[in-house]
This record gives sequence, C-alpha cells and structure tokens, in this order.
Amino acid sequence: MLVSDETTKRAVLVGLIGADIQTSKSPALHEREGVLQGLNYRYELLDLAERGLPAIALPDLLAEEETRGFAGSNITHPCKQTVIPHLTDLSEDARMLGAVNTVVFKDGKRTGHNTDWYGFYENFRRGLPDVPRHRAVLLGAGGAGVAVAHAAMKLGIERLSIFDQDASRAGRLAEDLNSRFSAERAFAITDVGEAMRSADGLIHATPTGMKNHPGLPIEESWLEPRHWVADIVYMPLVTELLALATRLGCRTLPGGGMTVFQAAAAFKLFSGIEPDAERMTAHFTELCRAS
Repeated sequence: MLVSDETTKRAVLVGLIGADIQTSKSPALHEREGVLQGLNYRYELLDLAERGLPAIALPDLLAEEETRGFAGSNITHPCKQTVIPHLTDLSEDARMLGAVNTVVFKDGKRTGHNTDWYGFYENFRRGLPDVPRHRAVLLGAGGAGVAVAHAAMKLGIERLSIFDQDASRAGRLAEDLNSRFSAERAFAITDVGEAMRSADGLIHATPTGMKNHPGLPIEESWLEPRHWVADIVYMPLVTELLALATRLGCRTLPGGGMTVFQAAAAFKLFSGIEPDAERMTAHFTELCRAS
C-alpha cells in the first residue's frame, strides 16, 4: 500500500492566540518555511474576536491547544501579560520583560518565551551592524517599546533616552532597564528635539506610520543625515519616517525584519529546526507587497 508523502512528514501544529488577528502574516510565514523544511506544518488562528470571546477565555484556548496536540502557540494582544499566570515556567528574557509572545507545550509543561526583543536585536545586528551606539532616542514605552529597549541594551547602546506620551510609563521603563542591566544607561525624557541633537540614532516603537495611523512621529527638522533610524512598523514597508530618513541620506532599518526574526525564533522553539531567516525575509516582503 502506498503512503502519501504528506503522512510521512513530521506533523507540527501551532497557533496564535489574540484578538483581531485575521490579517496576521504568521500563518503563511510559518507554514511555507515548515513545508520547505520537510514538515507537515500547520498554523492556526485562535482569534478571540472571531470567536466572540472575552480575553478571560485565554485559559480555555490554551487548554484547547494542549488537548489537540499543539507544539506551541504565539501570543499577541491582549494576552502577552495575562498569559503568564497560566504557564509552568518562563525563559529568562520573558521573566525580565514581564511579557510572553511564544508558549511551548512539552512534557505536560507550558514554557513562556519572548522572541520580540530578539526580533529587533537580530534585525538591527544585521541591518545596522556598524553604526555608532553611544546615544539613541526611543519613541514609545508600550509593549513593543519594552522589548525594543531590552534589545537596545543588549546591542550595547550606551545611553537610551526614552519618550512616551505617558511620561510615567517612560520613567518606569528606564528604571526597569537600569535595574536589569545594573547601570544608569536609560533615561526618561520630555524633549525629543533636544535629545536628537546629541543622539546617534532614533528607534521608533509607536503605531505612528501604520496604515491606520499615518504621519511622522517627530518633527522633520529634528532628523539629520548623520542619524540612523530604526522603525518597527512594517505596514507599509516604507513608512513616512523611513522615507524622510532616506531622502536625508540617513541609514535606515525597516520594521519587517523584527517580525521575521521573532517568527524565526518561535519557529525554532516550536519545531526544533533552525529556519532559513533570509528565505523567510524574502517571503515576508512578498506578503507585505501583496496586501
């Protein structure tokens, strides 16, 4: 009897839990890489909004995934913090950041990881390998900003000036970073223009520039050709901020790489296989241009 090739491949079933996630590119990104790695790889969306469920239904969705034999699950808004009490253990980075975006189910345990910070770290390391890292300005101290700030510290940025519309949030993040890294390297600021005058570069971690939030997050006059600019927004691939920076002659880093490298890290956690990050990057660009 002939057995189809599909049934002989190792099956890996994973998911994404969150709200309003129907436009996520994760299923396509993970599944194509899975196929190319010789796996029967499936990625499902467990969308709170689509199912008409409140956020407190999270434990039920985790239990459903375990019962159905999922290898793990990505976690996104609004569950990155609320998932923690339902886990068995946390990786060091997830514990430090207080947020989880990837859960691995293995041997009856649920282990939470955070690959968001790594996504930015690896994107920056590859895309801006030789830029000066003495002083940088970070816009945004929310969930994305927390992960990016952690990465900035690990990248060796000596002084990180953090601005957020909620000044207390910027202050808390600076305190957390200084405590975590045992040094006075992070500072909450209120005057971005002043900070940019002595900064080497700008890291943007707010929604400004997304399709539903068009515009620039800074005054045009604050940006100079000597600055490097790293954006985490990837829809569109070239934001107004990156377009301005390119016109001025700045070194730039688009946000798509952060998404790809956090996905690549999650893929390895789920499957145990090192994915081809360059191939995933090319696929991600295709997906963004098609949407």
